[in-house]
Amino acid sequence: MNNLMKKIDMFCYKHPKFGIKNLMLYVVIGNLIVWLFSMMDTSGLLINILKFSPQMILRGQIWRLVTFAIVPTNTGILAIIMFYFYYFIGNTLEQNWGVPKFNIYFFSGMILTIIYGFLIYFITGSDILISAEYIYLSMFFSFAALFPNTEVLFFFVIPMKIKWLAYIDAAFFVYEFIRMPFPYNFLPVVAVLNFLVFCGPTLFSSFRRTKKNNTVNFAKAAKKINKQQNRASYNRKCEVCGRTDTDYPSLEFRYCSKCTGYHCFCQDHINDHIHFTE
Repeated sequence: MNNLMKKIDMFCYKHPKFGIKNLMLYVVIGNLIVWLFSMMDTSGLLINILKFSPQMILRGQIWRLVTFAIVPTNTGILAIIMFYFYYFIGNTLEQNWGVPKFNIYFFSGMILTIIYGFLIYFITGSDILISAEYIYLSMFFSFAALFPNTEVLFFFVIPMKIKWLAYIDAAFFVYEFIRMPFPYNFLPVVAVLNFLVFCGPTLFSSFRRTKKNNTVNFAKAAKKINKQQNRASYNRKCEVCGRTDTDYPSLEFRYCSKCTGYHCFCQDHINDHIHFTE
């Protein structure tokens, strides 16, 4: 996964104009429009035309490959709240990752969901109800991994850090996996694979570290880094994407003061990484 993530970062660096800017805004507007019209459409015809259906897609209704992502996963006032939440986390991820990386993240979740939907259709011969629910869940997991201490009002009253909500969602995620029959129970897993690709390596490595001391001896750490650099062909190397100042001389590199130790990051990842705790 590390190699794949480096290739994605390299692609985003070489193609800064790739993707749709403010993607999540358009997705939420699409959800809102469908939600408003579906409130007037008591027959459910609109939702049936837009939702994912391998059988109908194979008959030529290819718009369903895209429109299933704008079919609301909630109803009533809860839908309005979730629209705002989707926009908030999506916009935050885009600002921190950049437009290309966020577009790859969102559309890779859609593609993985579509592929698995077709696999189930070919295996079982029946359509499967697929929505963008797990795509949004993967976005939420990524947001929680990047900003674990962000506080939100749980039930609009109780202040709670986002990481605890992520743990609760993860518990329901496991429950759904156990409850759903095979092979349908693997749909949530497939839909959040992009989260594991984008955030997994750094997240898993942080779990393995034991937090021993928050005090950093920068003089000692700098001396160690300088010795390593004397043996290397570069002076600075990003801990996330692996780019160096030798390969990319115009790229800016900085050291993170919040990480334990002396860790260097490029300009694209100085504000987009999980802090080292050891």
